[in-house]
Amino acid sequence: MTEFSASVEQHRESAPDVVRCAILTVSDTRTRETDTSGQIIRQHLTWRGHQILAYEIVPDEADRISSLLDEWTARADIQAIITNGGTGIAKRDTTFDVIDDRLDKRLDGFGEIFRMLSYQQIGAAAMLSRAVAGVSGSTVIFCTPGSSNAVKLAMESLIAPEIAHVVYELTKP
Repeated sequence: MTEFSASVEQHRESAPDVVRCAILTVSDTRTRETDTSGQIIRQHLTWRGHQILAYEIVPDEADRISSLLDEWTARADIQAIITNGGTGIAKRDTTFDVIDDRLDKRLDGFGEIFRMLSYQQIGAAAMLSRAVAGVSGSTVIFCTPGSSNAVKLAMESLIAPEIAHVVYELTKP
């Protein structure tokens, strides 16, 4: 094992067993019953033993998204926020812009790797995604597209395997 991978494994072992999360679905049409992307996020988090402290669906309106994100990032009990929807380039897609304005530190690798993996599934259309992740205060935010396939990819390949490690990095002395 290389020194680098040993260090990553040590961090993962030191990571919390439970991450306290919030889920935000940005959609003009989804309800709790039809929000399959939100359900996929919830399943992947609970399968790993994480807690869901908040879950909301809001229309793709910047002020509504902003207000909720401000409320959640101010809460000391929420360590991670995962959003889905509003990351494209359509006129109504405002999620990326709202989140990008709040990030103190960006995790550029998240969007880069997500688009690379998406490219393998959907081809050049992957470049239309503005998936992003970063830190706002002491809260990590993962911003994914709204499609269920995209959310599944992000959760399985990136977020679920590393969310506890990311939170550990934010809270370590």
